[in-house]
Amino acid sequence: MPEAVPPGFESLATSRAYFTQESMLAVETRKRKLFIGLPRETSLQENRICLTPEAVKHLVEAGHEILLESGAGEPSKHSDHDYSEAGATIAYSQKEVFEADIILKVAPPTYDEIEFMRAGQTLISALQFGSLTSEYITALTRKKVSAISFELIKDPSGARPVVRAMSEIAGSTVMLIAAEYLARSNEGKGIILGGITGVPPSQVVILGAGTVAEYAARAATGLGAEVKVFDNHLYKLRRLKQNLGQPQLYTSTLDTFALNQQIRRADVVIGALNAEEGRIPFMVAEEAVSHMAPGSVIIDVSIDQGGCFETSEMTSHSKPVFRKYDVIHYCVPNIASRVPRTATNALSNIFTPILQEISQHGGINEVLFTNEHFRSGVYVYKGSLTNASIAKRFNMRYKELALMIAVRN
Repeated sequence: MPEAVPPGFESLATSRAYFTQESMLAVETRKRKLFIGLPRETSLQENRICLTPEAVKHLVEAGHEILLESGAGEPSKHSDHDYSEAGATIAYSQKEVFEADIILKVAPPTYDEIEFMRAGQTLISALQFGSLTSEYITALTRKKVSAISFELIKDPSGARPVVRAMSEIAGSTVMLIAAEYLARSNEGKGIILGGITGVPPSQVVILGAGTVAEYAARAATGLGAEVKVFDNHLYKLRRLKQNLGQPQLYTSTLDTFALNQQIRRADVVIGALNAEEGRIPFMVAEEAVSHMAPGSVIIDVSIDQGGCFETSEMTSHSKPVFRKYDVIHYCVPNIASRVPRTATNALSNIFTPILQEISQHGGINEVLFTNEHFRSGVYVYKGSLTNASIAKRFNMRYKELALMIAVRN
């Protein structure tokens, strides 16, 4: 027979349950409902959107509000009906969707879109360093908003997940583009990308040994092309060989003479160097391009950061190529937008957990205080420029983000 509980002991006996409920209440109190706006993209034929209907449904069920501009998902083959069924509210004007607390978009907002913004809002979008101007930064700071570049956001490993995902897509896609423009139907050299028995393989030169280069090299070698990779970082070249399982892959530092010799013989040249301190560390001279064979193809994946070739000029999906010295130049800055459905899924997989984390911590300010990896993406905080590289590039004043957050918290 169980012993009788002494008077007043009931509260102690139930204390564990009480503390559990209290801790749960604290978490619920800290959680914050997010009001997220998804505008329709208007610039550079951008076809991606940051959240799929499935992600929207997940966020809405968690208590968040999603406002989607009508037609925003259509380029990636997601209809307004798909989003409304997922719980999003459909806005029929651009101004209306910019009333949200968090604006989540792919391309940087235009000056007209910035005018719709108000103090205290948070913008999460690309920054596109190649086309960045001091006037653009000034327009954002004048509005007293916080702006986060998703190219700069890091994960706990120090990698940049959005850049990695879009680079994987771009690297896998560039060889399909190269094959298309080598064909006679596009006034190319009329050769196959790769090789067949008894015919010498096509020659592919890749500048850079990062993620784009890795996926481009994998696609090219898989087709049978002869691939040569140039980069000044030996550890990247070594890692590329290991990741591809190609110990005999031709690799070299960016030696001008050796590179120019290979470019002259190349059928396809891919520019995939990453900007260092805001600028591309190496550029192929116009003279080297002028000695390439007619109908050869240059794809400058780094065009949004300034480009790898002196002859590069930014193009668009509606007019993706131009010819100089009878060499086909493909310089579209958002290659991943050619396959927007895939790219949207990739972006959504990254942003959904980020938005959940923002909510769990109680808002943008709180997550910036606790998460240094997410903090790396901030370049404007409550109207103040906080990115040293941008400040140096445009000779602008900036403030240390960590100090600003510490003071405000």
